[in-house]
Amino acid sequence: MRCPIHKEGIKLAGILFAIALVFCKIEKWVSRLFLLATAFTLYFFRDPEREIPQGSNLIVSPADGKIVGIDSVEHVPFIDGPARRVTIFLSVFDVHINRSPVKGKIAYRHYTPGKFLDARNPKASTENERNAIGIECADGKKFVVIQIAGLIARRILCWKNPGEYVNSGERFGMIRFGSRTEIYMPLDTKIEVKLGQKVAGGTSIIGRNA
Repeated sequence: MRCPIHKEGIKLAGILFAIALVFCKIEKWVSRLFLLATAFTLYFFRDPEREIPQGSNLIVSPADGKIVGIDSVEHVPFIDGPARRVTIFLSVFDVHINRSPVKGKIAYRHYTPGKFLDARNPKASTENERNAIGIECADGKKFVVIQIAGLIARRILCWKNPGEYVNSGERFGMIRFGSRTEIYMPLDTKIEVKLGQKVAGGTSIIGRNA
């Protein structure tokens, strides 16, 4: 059975727990702080299984969180043209695993170093540390998912490389401690979410291919 806690969290929680043990007979209040940090780390790195909706025209959410933006962008790298964009804000209480919105081939990946502005700040899209992956479907349609670091986040993880294939809803990475995820889709995509809506990665339907 798959562990419901991602291995990154298990390693970090182990370190924090070891520190708590060191302080348990020296400074108990410090030990309690590290025990709380251990518990929160395990909570933050939870990695639940998801039931992925079936349908070749479905686009599923690449992240858990709240929809904070729905708009169009004139030009997106890899798509090489205009696209529809849906922006998701992830608080520290959301699951931070990123999932592929569609089935296809990873045909593009680009990491950009940057700032660590609050992920709710619109400038985070262009100024923060971020990692973009481009997915090309069998029908030629292209999608881009961008992992954007937030105010607290300091590490973006991506486990997929160009040339690899992903299924809809498959895990491809995560962002630590509060972040933002953006998905760029063809202009004719029918958007199925609204501003302020809560979504779950791999489960919620973001849109439908025309």
